Amino acid sequence: MHHLLIALATTPAPSPTPSLRPGLSEDQVTPGMWGFIMTAFFVLATTLLIVDMVRRIRRVRYRAQVEEERLATLQAEEQARQELPGASAPGTQTSGAHGAGPLGGPGTQGAHDGGADVRTESNGDEGPRRR
Repeated sequence: MHHLLIALATTPAPSPTPSLRPGLSEDQVTPGMWGFIMTAFFVLATTLLIVDMVRRIRRVRYRAQVEEERLATLQAEEQARQELPGASAPGTQTSGAHGAGPLGGPGTQGAHDGGADVRTESNGDEGPRRR
């Protein structure tokens, strides 16, 4: 074993040649300036796409969380109304005109009355609006 280590330590390693093979230029074996520019462009584009994707995913999660909280609040209010003594049955009107919406204005219709749901948020991602 000792002789093998001495043989490996004393055997010179081949040194790389400082020049290219005949017939090759440096532009043929290295990417050059255009290669660097294209690589930097792809890295930048990928980074921007990832940042945008993360932002959109965060927005979707936040909207889902807000919607869950809104539905839980509406469900809790509905249960509280049903538990109150003397509360009217669902679907009967106690005051206001027919079709009073969630804002309570006469003549307005909410999503539960066959009208459009009232949205106050607009960020450009909801698509075309229906009238």
